[in-house]
Formats: sequence, C-alpha cells, structure tokens
Amino acid sequence: MIELEVRNVETAPDAAGDLQHVQQKYRFIPNLMGIMANAPPVLKAYLELNVLFDQTTLSPLERQIVILATSVANGCEYCVAAHSAAAQMQHVPADVISAIRDGRPLSVPRLEAVRLVTEDIVKSRGWPDDVVLQQFFDAGFSASQVLEVILGVAMKTLSNYTNHVAATPLDRQFAGAKWSAPATHGV
Repeated sequence: MIELEVRNVETAPDAAGDLQHVQQKYRFIPNLMGIMANAPPVLKAYLELNVLFDQTTLSPLERQIVILATSVANGCEYCVAAHSAAAQMQHVPADVISAIRDGRPLSVPRLEAVRLVTEDIVKSRGWPDDVVLQQFFDAGFSASQVLEVILGVAMKTLSNYTNHVAATPLDRQFAGAKWSAPATHGV
C-alpha cells in the first residue's frame, strides 16, 4: 500500500474546482475523492466516468447493481460500504443490496442477469462466459448494453483499485454500511 493524503479544497489546489463540485453534490468530500485529488486527472476521469455512466440506457437500479457487484467482485470494502449507503438513499430495495453484498442471486431474473454479467466481466477480466451473456440477452438486454456494463465496471475498478493501494479510510457517513471482503481477496 502507498501513503496518500486525503486532500480537501485547501490542500489540493490543482483539483480544488473538482473537489468543490463534489462537496456541493454530496455535502462532503468522500475520502476516495480526497485520495484521488493527489492525481487530479484521476479524480477528473472518475467524475466524468460517473456522468457518462449515468447517461447509459441502464436503469438507475441496474446501474447501482453494476456498481455494487463490481465492488464486491473486486473486494473493495470502501466502495461496497459507500455504494450500499448510496443505494439505500436511492431507495434500492434492502434485499437487493444485501444479496449483492453477500454474493447471493437476486430474485428478479432481469436484475440477476445484470449482477451475473457484471461479476463475470470482472472475474474473467473482460472475457465473459457465453452462457452468462446469453442469460443477459434473454433478460431483454442488448449487445450495446454489455458495453454500458463495461463502462460501469471500468469506473468502479478505477475507484476500487485506488482504494486498494491507498487503504482509503472509510468515511463516518458510510460506517453504518461497513463491509468486509472475503479472505480470498487478499485484503
């Protein structure tokens, strides 16, 4: 792991504008973004990927599933906690959040197809199984939506890996959603 300061508007002059925007949007600066501010292009990329991912044809619930499933598959304790809290605020059903956190199937076939394809893309490093892809298509998704899932995976992998190397401390705002990765992730 590496040591990086959790920056704020005053200590990250090159990223101050982006951090001010973050603070306005979330009413605080999440530690992840304070860490990313040590390399302003990384913070900017993450914020822009978030905007682009929100423009996909995936529903808000489906996007939350991609974000959480990627973070669980990557064993990112920070992002699972942060996005569990965010998903709760966005009224994602509690059973969906807990199933993803626990690695259990979702009861709605369409949502399970999103979870499975996301998990398979992450674990296979971009070589999803044909059976998993067919299940995704059978649930009503298109080939272009596979690319949209990959966009979400890329965005979350950027934050997941940042948290892994920086051991980003969990914000108190996310403490109630703390999550521990299985030992197989090496964290």
